[in-house]
Amino acid sequence: MTNADERVTRVREVRRRLAREGPPRTRDREGDFESVTVPERHCDQLRDLLVSEGAETVVEIGLAYAGSALAIGEALATVDPPLPRHIVIDPFQEGEYANAGWDLLRCAGLDSFTTLMLTPSSTALPQLLGEGFVADAAFVDGSHRFHEVFVDLYFLRKIVRPGGLIVIDDDWWPSVHTAAQYYERNTGWQVIPDAFPGDTTGTGPRGGPGVRCKAYRLPDPSFEPSFDDFRAF
Repeated sequence: MTNADERVTRVREVRRRLAREGPPRTRDREGDFESVTVPERHCDQLRDLLVSEGAETVVEIGLAYAGSALAIGEALATVDPPLPRHIVIDPFQEGEYANAGWDLLRCAGLDSFTTLMLTPSSTALPQLLGEGFVADAAFVDGSHRFHEVFVDLYFLRKIVRPGGLIVIDDDWWPSVHTAAQYYERNTGWQVIPDAFPGDTTGTGPRGGPGVRCKAYRLPDPSFEPSFDDFRAF
């Protein structure tokens, strides 16, 4: 067994344990792990999508109990590039979650190529952009306030390379969906319809049907829309 195989096996063991037993500690809220964490089947689909893309560098907004972060780490370990990078942004990891997610990433051995930024995404993403950081893909599961999602996506379209992927969790939330719609209708983002196959449609926060996770491919080459070509969203 190669070192890469051993790493993948180790990550999968931690993922299975998290799904079966939950995290080692949670916030004092009933059902918090279940309500916060991306479902395991969606995490599997996210992993498979990143592997099929051959992703080597991923930026993620939101860590919590590390369900999606472990899946991303498994994808990077499977692709096994020379210099994998996983940037995770979560200002609440220490204070709210007592480092439960980060400890799980360390247990899986993923801290060797994962960087945790404990600052709001509205400041972390501009910092990464200023440093010249470029990602193959992004996973967004942070604030669900419209203006904050909109700002996250604004910077991610500059950080993720042309032709790369941006995957959004909780697209069924009106605020999240509306923010993404601007970029889909005005900046050439293309929905990848088969990225999350199967029964991934459910009931959104206001009772209507919606999709949990949605994947977009960025245009290649990238472009800026003209001032007079605005499409309402």
